[in-house]
Amino acid sequence: MRSSGNQRRRSRAITLFALSALILVSPAFILGFSFIRASAGSKSAVIDAIGAENQYANVLAQIGGKYVKVSSILNNPNTDPHTFEASPSVAEKVSNAELIVQNGVGYDSFMNDMESASPNAKRIVIVAQHVLDLPNSTPNPHLWYSPKTMPAVAAAMARDLATLDPSHATYFSANVKTFDASLQPWLSAIAAFKAKYDGTPVAVTEPVADYLLQAMGAKILTPFVFQADIMNGVDPSPEDITLEDSFFTQHEAKVFCYNQQVVDALTASIESAAKSAHVPVVGVYETMPTPGYDYQTWMMAELNAIESAVVHQRSTEKL
Repeated sequence: MRSSGNQRRRSRAITLFALSALILVSPAFILGFSFIRASAGSKSAVIDAIGAENQYANVLAQIGGKYVKVSSILNNPNTDPHTFEASPSVAEKVSNAELIVQNGVGYDSFMNDMESASPNAKRIVIVAQHVLDLPNSTPNPHLWYSPKTMPAVAAAMARDLATLDPSHATYFSANVKTFDASLQPWLSAIAAFKAKYDGTPVAVTEPVADYLLQAMGAKILTPFVFQADIMNGVDPSPEDITLEDSFFTQHEAKVFCYNQQVVDALTASIESAAKSAHVPVVGVYETMPTPGYDYQTWMMAELNAIESAVVHQRSTEKL
């Protein structure tokens, strides 16, 4: 999530008069209006919820189903999440939300600012960092790539949705079981890759997919200090750049993973070095590519792309 230079800082009723006139003209309208109000009341029972990132929003929609109206804030794969600037319309969404799910670890701190600006004692906020009991010093904020994250967050979603809507607690709990079961093909594929290709050396630009790579047993060659520099928009040292390039020129790396959403001159030059050395490249995403994916199919697609690079030396720059 590199933010060097300006080019990287892209951001993201019926009127009372008419109502009175209708009532005066048609007394029967009163009955009709009562029906409309009753219908509106039933609609208001749907929980207004937000996922700060669209992957959390997607899982929240799967758990809440028909009893939750979900929107997301970060949902553009062409936007650098670290340079996101919230608009007034986004602030209004946050103000109205009854349930918010966000990542934490400083990744979406703009949500904290908006929540503080519109305090609501009844609002429930789920932070993945807190669900996983991670400290603020956690170096890699891309928590959703860890196989441990979404099952734990989904369970928290069901619990808090049941707090807001106790009458459908069983429904939410059943959806968690369905969600957990749907992750099994991905988890099995992770275990199968690790069993067969454990220790595969991989170079990266930043730690977007590190949790997944580690679960797959990959050996990440790129020092974390280099990854953190790229992630935070800091120019790596010349020595670290030379080391990164050597993973390709010395034919050490079997795969190169880069942040497909954030590419600049430096990361493009590293990608070029990988290609020149005939190392397959894989683009990984910070927010879920849309349309066409849910969280489960997105994670499986990323795993398949990495496996295809290792087994068939095939690049997948875009999903």
